[in-house]
Amino acid sequence: MNKIHFTAIDWTTIEKTVHKGETGTSFWQTLQFDGIRMRIVEYSAGYLADHWCTKGHIVHCLEGEFESELSDGDTFTLQKGMSYIVSDDLSSHRSFSATGVKLLIIDGNFLAQP
Repeated sequence: MNKIHFTAIDWTTIEKTVHKGETGTSFWQTLQFDGIRMRIVEYSAGYLADHWCTKGHIVHCLEGEFESELSDGDTFTLQKGMSYIVSDDLSSHRSFSATGVKLLIIDGNFLAQP
């Protein structure tokens, strides 16, 4: 991973892309650095991810509430101010939000298994 120089980010200038879920919609604002992806992600009310994800993430809830469901049946509810972290290939997980949520998500090579 290369060094990242000090970078101030004005998220209001980052374009939103639309991603349909199994139900609902997510909106991503994405910055890509060498080996690191940083996103503000918003889920609409009723959003359910259309896939089980095995990628590692650091997820911080900025606004609202969502559930992270693991393939083993465990479910974790995260609210504003809460976070989770998982490395690549250590769980299959998907997100659901009944009321909508805004998240900061960081992932990249640093979460890969050796």
